[in-house]
Amino acid sequence: MIYSCTPKAEQNPFFSEFQTEYGVPPFDQIKLEHYDPAFKKGMEEQLANIDAIINNQEAPTFENVIVALDQSSPIMNRVIGVFFNLTEAETTPELQKLSEDITPVLSEHSDNIYLNAELFKKVDAVNGQKDQLNLTTEQKRLLEETYKKFVRSGANLGNAEQDRLRQINMELAKLELAFSNNVLGENNDFKLFVDKEADLAGLPEWFKESAALEATNAGQEGKWLFTLHNPSRLPFLQYSENRPLREKIYMAYINRGSNGNAFDNKENIAKVATLRLEKANLLGFDSFANFALDNAMAKNSPAVMDFLNNLWQYALPKAKAEAKELQTLMDKEGKGEKLAAWDWWYYTEKLRKEKYNLDEEELKPYFKLENVRDGAFDVANKLYGITFTQMQGVPVYHPDVTVFEVKDADGSQLGIFYVDYFPREGKRGGAWMSNYREQYGSVRPLVCNVCNFTKPVGDMPSLLTLDEVETLFHEFGHGLHGLLTKCNYLGISGTNVSRDFVELPSQVMEHWATEPEVLKSYAKHYATGEVIPDELIEKIQNQSTFNQGFMTTELLAAALLDMDLHNLTEKQDLDAVAFEKAAMDKLGLIPEIAPRYRLPYFNHIVGGYAAGYYSYLWAEVLDSDAFEAFKENGIFDKKTANLFRSNVLEQGNSDDPMVLYRNFRGADPKLDALLKNRGMK
Repeated sequence: MIYSCTPKAEQNPFFSEFQTEYGVPPFDQIKLEHYDPAFKKGMEEQLANIDAIINNQEAPTFENVIVALDQSSPIMNRVIGVFFNLTEAETTPELQKLSEDITPVLSEHSDNIYLNAELFKKVDAVNGQKDQLNLTTEQKRLLEETYKKFVRSGANLGNAEQDRLRQINMELAKLELAFSNNVLGENNDFKLFVDKEADLAGLPEWFKESAALEATNAGQEGKWLFTLHNPSRLPFLQYSENRPLREKIYMAYINRGSNGNAFDNKENIAKVATLRLEKANLLGFDSFANFALDNAMAKNSPAVMDFLNNLWQYALPKAKAEAKELQTLMDKEGKGEKLAAWDWWYYTEKLRKEKYNLDEEELKPYFKLENVRDGAFDVANKLYGITFTQMQGVPVYHPDVTVFEVKDADGSQLGIFYVDYFPREGKRGGAWMSNYREQYGSVRPLVCNVCNFTKPVGDMPSLLTLDEVETLFHEFGHGLHGLLTKCNYLGISGTNVSRDFVELPSQVMEHWATEPEVLKSYAKHYATGEVIPDELIEKIQNQSTFNQGFMTTELLAAALLDMDLHNLTEKQDLDAVAFEKAAMDKLGLIPEIAPRYRLPYFNHIVGGYAAGYYSYLWAEVLDSDAFEAFKENGIFDKKTANLFRSNVLEQGNSDDPMVLYRNFRGADPKLDALLKNRGMK
């Protein structure tokens, strides 16, 4: 008898291209014990490939240095794509522990590459002859971005400075992970159990049923459970007549990370700010903001501050006017209460009904999740000719995940698209797009959208709010950016663009969500199939600028808070809460509004959006101006769509973003469309 003995190492699915149809991750085969060996083997492989670049006796060329470096880490690309998506979408204590262990190792690995003097000599040699190499625009961009990454990583520093930079990078990696884990822990830790039905006054029936199911699942049958996740917190603030409970859930949300418990982040954010300033100083910048923005469309902090302060002068007066309207509404009730932050959603909903005869509950039955998703797919089909076909039997990491094959108009495959829409304890809050595999050359991408929408309960499907509808379209726009990219090199494909450009494809997609023609294609009553009536569409259109003072002000406040933190030019003993209060007092922010994110739970700026949260508004100038082109020519005009696809969605970071935008629009963007869309002009 012959026995087949396969060495254990060969059974690790990360060690070779995934042996699955289309190369999708084999989630059904990947186990916890596979990650650590895969990371180690991936680092060994990449360092061996880099040694080959360094030891190549031929003269340095674009191909044998820049392209070789771009393609140096196949194993790492596979394991990073899966591991860090799962730590965000379906984490476990074991994954979190491994993440804590591996993050500083990966930081050191990155430094070993970008602080490698011999490797930098090769990159520098190619960069020095770039004008004589007859490179394409895309190749020149990859070369410039690669060279810049080495310089921004400290390649030109002396040995002592590089050693300190390594220490800073490792400390930051640990702090950033701890910060994110604390926010997740705080989110999961808060549970508001209600045991008296009288305390549920005002809540819609579907919401009560959902809360009852959550309580049962938590072992408290007969009660109702409310959490800090958006599908629970926001409807509670919107509809609950119980003001003390509204205050309780609101205060729990805005005090995350500053409760003096195991999840406290005040010290973490202070250390992050201090270390980032030191890093910026080492690299020749007076502030971390100027370091971060040197690699963005905005270029520097003064440009961003001018932009944000200009918008602030429009937003704050509008927010104050809205607060006055809400207070008037409260006064009519005769309770003698003064508007507080936890009242804003509740009275805004009342005012919406009074001013526009529109109740969010009227809209939700028309926004069944699957219909909204298919509506977004239909928009993409009408614009670009692409199709989405649900796939069966593809391995997934959770039963909630659905998978689609995406094909171009000519039938060629564009990629695979995963969607994961419901909240759970292992998933962080918010919504995002990511990749399991990025596109380059003939390799097509594996893209995912992850969100946190209300789960179906019993016979009731998942019904979205208008805001959630726009979130779905937003993340789908990111997905299209990742799916339609046609670049030759990993480092500049898809969404690997500057932070203040990456939001253009996502935010422009939001505009289609509420166009009357589009609404009629997907907004159908979940029970009757009735198409959303014209009178409701008209109400949606009429209230499009409603509450925009609040929404713009809270977003701007967060963006300015981010900038203030990263504009620091001197090291200080930072008290995060006091610093934030001083920053908001300076702006004149009214107490009824808090920044959309406060420092102790501002995951965006501890992650990839440091000195970059302004990007959402910066990109809104672009997306508002871009959609004007569609409005001028027809929202499904093929010529305009092809211009946007070929100059933005397919181009990745193959050229300067403003050049790409001008190639599409024929001119620089103007602020007017943004102000009009937000009701400020």
